[in-house]
Amino acid sequence: MADTPPASRIDIDPARRIGTISPLLFGGFAEHMGRCIYEGIYDPASPLADAAGLRRDVLGALREINYRVMRYPGGNFLSGYDWRDGIGPRGQRPRRRELAWRSIETNQFGTDEFLAFCKAIGTEPMLGVNLGTGTIQQAADLVEYCNAAPGTYWADLRVQHGHAAPYGVAYWCLGNEMDGPWQIGHLDAPAYATKALEAAKMMKWVDPSIKLILCGSSSTTMPTYPMWDRVALEHCWEHVDYLSLHYYANNDAGDTPSYLALARQFESHIDTLAATLRYVQAQRRSTHQVFLSWDEWNVWYKDRQMDGGWQEAPHLIEEVYNLEDALVVAQWLSVFLRRCDVLRIACIAQIVNIIAPLLTRRDALLKQATFYPLMLFSRFAAGAALDAHVTAPAIETRQFGAVPALDVSVSQDDSDGRGAIFIVNRSLTAAQPTVIGWQRAAPRRCSAAYQLAGTDPKLANSFEQPDALVARTIAPPELRDGSISLTLPPLSFTVLLTEA
Repeated sequence: MADTPPASRIDIDPARRIGTISPLLFGGFAEHMGRCIYEGIYDPASPLADAAGLRRDVLGALREINYRVMRYPGGNFLSGYDWRDGIGPRGQRPRRRELAWRSIETNQFGTDEFLAFCKAIGTEPMLGVNLGTGTIQQAADLVEYCNAAPGTYWADLRVQHGHAAPYGVAYWCLGNEMDGPWQIGHLDAPAYATKALEAAKMMKWVDPSIKLILCGSSSTTMPTYPMWDRVALEHCWEHVDYLSLHYYANNDAGDTPSYLALARQFESHIDTLAATLRYVQAQRRSTHQVFLSWDEWNVWYKDRQMDGGWQEAPHLIEEVYNLEDALVVAQWLSVFLRRCDVLRIACIAQIVNIIAPLLTRRDALLKQATFYPLMLFSRFAAGAALDAHVTAPAIETRQFGAVPALDVSVSQDDSDGRGAIFIVNRSLTAAQPTVIGWQRAAPRRCSAAYQLAGTDPKLANSFEQPDALVARTIAPPELRDGSISLTLPPLSFTVLLTEA
């Protein structure tokens, strides 16, 4: 039997505040790729579809996660997409060869359908403009179509399509991963920065209220990272509001201890780009603020099928997520809270079928293991993020050296006195006795607790066994003399809710 490790301690001081948690940290991403849109969100042939062709079961699960912002329509798809193909009567929309994923795009789902979908699930839309094959004029025209009052060409066309009131789309991405040679219309940093600046100016002339997200590096592994980010920011600083960052985590090495320590990588990524923001702001002597938007993030490494074979809605990168993946996702969300001072938007890629927490069949829906940390953070992380002090035994990893057994984030909402503590026990084998204490203003009680745990890091849900991994309610530990004592099982994610 393994020795019991020394007790961990989590010390919480409600006065030590990192920043306000932006609700937009709990966002999603829907791309015209594989079966995300067709047979995912939109599937009129399904017996589960509503009158608009949207899957009722998918809508219900998305509402349960409670995404606050939704990025669309890509991704690599964006850089070859003409948004005008996806508006107007469906019978008149063109079928296109979609080059990014070698698929057939029917254009039966486009801008108006996406905005109706966002309204149906109660989320804020974030639209991308094509800066690959697209022009800055087409970008400005899309802003007019979505946001302008009637009386000019594109706004009047929206009215003709049955949408008299402007949509008021606030968030706009200036292209996608333009640093990548795989991108349609790839540009180097100075060329992208020049085009993005001119697009940004035109778009804000159409609607000065919009917020713009500048393309940052598509990964920390790019040879141009973080030079690309610096150059793009130096050109565009005063005209943009966010810099994007993208990253996909993997366990290709089969090294679970290192995989479960990837929060170190995520924090380093944010630290580098936060420093880049500070540098450019200082260089420009600017009072304008630019924040980070992590608008593509997820675990992805098992299914790399990306060739659609010129089919409609091909099965592409339909990753199956297991317990260790869910624990990485939970830690990533904790990093978002711990760096909410600079990170204001985050979108998991993607929301249905494509590397997603949800998988569909024509007549069924599966919630994967990663569904549960997304749902719990989105539901309970609100108000301010607190800077908890964590003392825990070390776990040795090949990639990151010694890391603490516990990964922790804490939120406190002054509006209702509710708090939440999110804890991952990274250990594969050792339960962790833990004391949680408050240095001042301890809550009145722990009101509820949830836990996702298992003994096999590779355990996953399936259509045949959909409840192999779920977040279960557990008895909330008693709060005595300003502290809580509990034992966290190995390979676990625990959420504790408190009330003042």
